[in-house]
Amino acid sequence: MAIVKLDLGYCGYEIIIEPGCLGRLGSIVKGVAGHGRAAVLADSLVGALYGQVAVGSMAEAGFDVFYEALTTGEREKHLGTVGAYLELLADERLERKSPVVALGGGVTGDTVGYVAASYLRGVPFVQCPTTLLSMVDASVGGKVGVNLKAGKNLAGAFYQPRVVVIDTDTLKTLPKREVRCGLAECVKHGVIRDPELFDWIGAHVDQILGLDSDTLVELVKRNVEIKAKVVIADEKEAGVRAHLNYGHTFAHAIEKTADYGRVADYHHGEAVSLGMVAATRLAENIGMCDKGLSEKLVGLLDLIGLPTWAGNLVSTEELMGVMTIDKKVSDGKVRLVLPVGMGEVKVVSDVADGAIVEAWESLRG
Repeated sequence: MAIVKLDLGYCGYEIIIEPGCLGRLGSIVKGVAGHGRAAVLADSLVGALYGQVAVGSMAEAGFDVFYEALTTGEREKHLGTVGAYLELLADERLERKSPVVALGGGVTGDTVGYVAASYLRGVPFVQCPTTLLSMVDASVGGKVGVNLKAGKNLAGAFYQPRVVVIDTDTLKTLPKREVRCGLAECVKHGVIRDPELFDWIGAHVDQILGLDSDTLVELVKRNVEIKAKVVIADEKEAGVRAHLNYGHTFAHAIEKTADYGRVADYHHGEAVSLGMVAATRLAENIGMCDKGLSEKLVGLLDLIGLPTWAGNLVSTEELMGVMTIDKKVSDGKVRLVLPVGMGEVKVVSDVADGAIVEAWESLRG
């Protein structure tokens, strides 16, 4: 078991990391969000596996629980879904002190979090992430929101949860592909902040993919500690929190161009993997970092089983068109997070389009 505390001054919360802790969800929530009416909104697949445990625990703690299973995925992460669930919460007579629990992966947490931030101008929000990607990244830090037709996560808010409950046992039912996708965000944390974590992941890939319980707790704890420190330093992404977007400007463009799985079967972590390689090649090409960094990165991503070559996935013209409307664009210029060296990155916005094209083409040739 591990507990990481995130203190922002005006609010603070615990991230609880423990195998089997979903069974005591109700007592945890009761300690931070009172009692009475509550909602558990779950990914439909996750709900079939763990919904009864979560709802039963909440009921045992004295909550009057409303449960609903969501059809999730990037294609359902839009304002229409938010509106439907706001109406549902109103129909179910949830009140301002009623906690809303998100049970599922990053899409569930992002969408339900935006619902919680909007309903009655904000009700207590609880994150119960069930994928590695959401455990180490999306569930911590209060970024919630949905996609617009123009791009990913363009509508949202900063809305902190009351508590994050991470039951690492839920990873035992996660497809290996999704475990690998989560590792992309872990590798990201190593590149931007912690070279020792980067090397540790490489040394423990077999244990991680084998879902060794102690190794998973250690993996999640180390990554959550990095994410928490960044959020404490810069909650609303005015500075260093932007470093967490390493690889993501490319990744979001890949996802949007692939129409979130309709055109090409690429998941977020796989897009991040490609985005990190492209960003690192770009940094090497413009002289920001040593030439060997991308080779080291590709070596670890290959070991994990993540993609490092894009082929014909996304045309360069489509990619560049989407990147120019990403939410990280500032003063009309694409802002990119590029590595200076292992453990250090920098935000730049003066990179020529030709250099960006060259970096992306290196993944296609």
